[in-house]
Amino acid sequence: MLRLAAILHDIGKPRTRSLLPGGKVAFHHHEVVGAKMARKRLTELRFPKDVVADVSRLIELHLRFHGYGDGEWTDSAVRRYVADAGPLLTRLHALTRADCTTRNARKAARLAAAYDSLEDRIGELRKQEEIDSIRPEIDGNEIMDLLGLPPGPLVGKARKFVLDLRMEEGILGRDRVIAELLRWARSAGIEPPPSAEA
Repeated sequence: MLRLAAILHDIGKPRTRSLLPGGKVAFHHHEVVGAKMARKRLTELRFPKDVVADVSRLIELHLRFHGYGDGEWTDSAVRRYVADAGPLLTRLHALTRADCTTRNARKAARLAAAYDSLEDRIGELRKQEEIDSIRPEIDGNEIMDLLGLPPGPLVGKARKFVLDLRMEEGILGRDRVIAELLRWARSAGIEPPPSAEA
């Protein structure tokens, strides 16, 4: 899987190539275009669906690290990086490190140090919380009970709200999450039953 991702990770570059002023070349969004192209090609070659999905996901994510720069990502951005990679995180580490090549020794050292820093931050967050399987602190059934909602799209929106809250703020504790959910519900025009206030 990692070899396929490495071979195909820049497949989108020819399609996205554009000339910039001064004779420079850019390949904007080649990772997104490349992921789609790889998905199509690997499907045509009859690779298993899980391989197609994982290889295209690695290609899609392989440039995300470059937004890390000098470590200015928030904890929330690091959580999202880990959550988006999911079980592919180790492979994404390997692919990204292999892709950070340059003849400029100073730049290569800076990129390696930045990735070391990202991996260290992931390790620190892992000590504080379970970032490899981030879930909201309350589940869909609890959301329905608290808000008096039947199953449906509103429950999905509420769950997304508490998941985003978890990503942004980390572990807040059940009471605070419930208070934030009730506040969100009211702003969305949902009036929770009186029992939710207890």
